[in-house]
Amino acid sequence: MSIMGEIINFLSSDLRTATPIMICGLGLVFSARSGVVNIGAEGMMLTGALMGVVGSYFFGNVWMGVLTAMVSALLMALVFAYFTIHVKADQTVVGIAINTLGLGITTTLSRVIFGLNTARPKIDSFGLLKVPLLSKIPILGSVLFNQTLPVYLILLFVPVANFVMFKTNLGLKIRSVGENPKACDTVGINVLRVRYGAILFSGLMAGFAGAFVSLGNLSFFAENMVAGRGFMAVAAVVFGNYSPVGVMLASLVFGAGEAVMFRLQAAGTNIPHNLLLMVPYILTVLVLCGAVGKNRSEGPAATGQPYSKE
Repeated sequence: MSIMGEIINFLSSDLRTATPIMICGLGLVFSARSGVVNIGAEGMMLTGALMGVVGSYFFGNVWMGVLTAMVSALLMALVFAYFTIHVKADQTVVGIAINTLGLGITTTLSRVIFGLNTARPKIDSFGLLKVPLLSKIPILGSVLFNQTLPVYLILLFVPVANFVMFKTNLGLKIRSVGENPKACDTVGINVLRVRYGAILFSGLMAGFAGAFVSLGNLSFFAENMVAGRGFMAVAAVVFGNYSPVGVMLASLVFGAGEAVMFRLQAAGTNIPHNLLLMVPYILTVLVLCGAVGKNRSEGPAATGQPYSKE
């Protein structure tokens, strides 16, 4: 294959691998801006990955699978919101509990529903959707306009999310609650309602992201198949400076690490398999450390702080 062909394949792979991180990250950025870091995104994504397959399998429609995934992740987000907002438990501890719960539930349910055999049931999944004319544009067409529908949807959603965050009254409320919830309460903003809404939205997006992992390219569920993408989404929020556009760019950087891993595996290099699997995570850690070192990771002032109305 020519060098240009390799570049096109790499960029196309980067966009695909970045998409679930981007989807989840665009939900998490709203939660983080409200002052709540949803560490439980990994468990919510994993639950969405399983329930997406289950929904697609039983309803015979991939979008019903996505809906099932989003609802299941929404329920987990509701649990996370209750304990962090009403019980005022530590957000990190609750997030870890949600991740552990997600891993346990998905492992058990997948074995109960599909059994332990290696035969994969027929699942309706997302297929490639070429955009007429645009897909024929040299280089750009093969990269941007020869993807699955969720890829197009999330790329279109980025400017919408950015507009909502920084140009609307709703976005102003979310950002204000994350900076000074007491002042917001004083002027009549319902802090708890805003945070609940932001967390539940992050859960919906995490469920969609999980469904994309299992239905985007694979059309089956494997235990722990999310493989840290929920944590990468959290890192993308930090590295992206808590903005939707920043999350998109950070996701593409992290997706590039996974794309490099796939290309090296396909090339049949002598690098040990386990070392190749570490590439995306090493890149994530290095990038995140660089962001912290440049003071780009300063989040909202009230991040992690439960609010009690006096």
